[in-house]
Amino acid sequence: MKYQNLAFILHELLFPIRLVIHLLKGLFGRFLLNRRKFRRIKQKLPQYPQQLLLLLLIGIVAVSGCQTLRSRVDADKVIHLTLWHGVNPPPNRDVLQKLVDKFNQTHTDIQVESLYIGQQDQQTPKILAAVVGNAPPDLLWYNPTIAGQLVELGALIPVDEMLANSPVKNEIDPTLYASMEYKGQLWSVPFATNNLGIFYRPSLFKAAGITKIPRSWAEFRQVAKQLTLDMNNDGQIDQYGMFLPLGKGEFTVFTWLPFMWSSGGELVSSDAQNPAGVRLTENPGAIAALQFWRNLITDGSTMLSSPERGYETDPLLSGKVAMQINGPWNLGQFQDTQVDFGVFPLPADQKQSTNIGGENLFLFKTTPERQNATFKFAEYAMSADFQTELALGTGYLPINLKSRQSTKYQEFVNKIPQVKIFLEQAQYGRSRPIFPGYNRISDGIGRAVEAVLLGKLSPTEALQASQQRLDLIFK
Repeated sequence: MKYQNLAFILHELLFPIRLVIHLLKGLFGRFLLNRRKFRRIKQKLPQYPQQLLLLLLIGIVAVSGCQTLRSRVDADKVIHLTLWHGVNPPPNRDVLQKLVDKFNQTHTDIQVESLYIGQQDQQTPKILAAVVGNAPPDLLWYNPTIAGQLVELGALIPVDEMLANSPVKNEIDPTLYASMEYKGQLWSVPFATNNLGIFYRPSLFKAAGITKIPRSWAEFRQVAKQLTLDMNNDGQIDQYGMFLPLGKGEFTVFTWLPFMWSSGGELVSSDAQNPAGVRLTENPGAIAALQFWRNLITDGSTMLSSPERGYETDPLLSGKVAMQINGPWNLGQFQDTQVDFGVFPLPADQKQSTNIGGENLFLFKTTPERQNATFKFAEYAMSADFQTELALGTGYLPINLKSRQSTKYQEFVNKIPQVKIFLEQAQYGRSRPIFPGYNRISDGIGRAVEAVLLGKLSPTEALQASQQRLDLIFK
């Protein structure tokens, strides 16, 4: 574990170094030409600290230099493409790299370099710095919510025509098209999909005398209490019933939204792609969802994650907690540990709900030749063979219907029955809205969730405070 952490730290240190390596090659003039673009980015990112904006400035200069290198590479017959991603946990990156290697071995005229650039909150400033500097990657692996922002900046190419002429189009799960569309055009293709459920330890349920899976919020709250134990009577909790993410990051928002939907809440009141339509106040479903999470805290049955985390599974694997919200991307990791585990749907209030997650591939504007090459890789990533291998290696749900129906994948599902929970509840899944400024909406919701979990504000007060900030931005 410590070596993985060291590798991550080294990566984060080396990434900006790689960006600024061309700084001494007379690139400041190129930066001056990009000042106008930087101002546009700065206006869209007021929540980032000034230090981060300084890093963006440096990145603008540095990534501009990469254009020179790219032009030299393009002089060769082989087209070299870059794919930026944030695939996690680390074993899943190995699966992706093997699939990229397979593409490179079978396409001598196209070579793809896969680069891990951190988790979502770390990726955003790097992506925008590259866009400002006219040196974006050729392909980006990211969740669909960024589409509106990148389209507004003129960074992407629409994929409607290319996809219409592709044989893989009819193999895509039709429920995923909503995640690809913005203002009447398709701006990405699906890479992998997932949704959220409750991972739990059956052995801990059995030890606590729990024989029935909780379905409602009330049942879940009671089970969480039963699973919270002080085993040696020293006044300290040794086992918590539930694990919740702490912080205002996107993972917190991603895991909380289904609870709002389950209680009848809606994030956008009218135009689903207009951020000004977001309503956090006068939203009974949002208030109820925040109060439910707060109840789990006040009951003393919930352990909070470290700030801006919550996706790590160590507390569940070690038995420190008995239940956790998570997705199928962890199934491979759980299988490798040989620890007993199960999955059940998110508990429901008024109706069953989950959040459709996963990432899409975005194709950036470059040259027609490079864009055609990027779509070839995108077609490969959507193919049944790729999707099956990705699913078997990571636990992600295939976006390709032929893959889901294949004998190989069905054998996998029968071997790991937990997969069925995610496949079955996909019908109740909903996608996060796609519009420019989603990161600000997410930040506002995250702040409200964090304030409530820490007991700083009531649900109503927290939502009102976030709504006021959003109104200043969008109205």
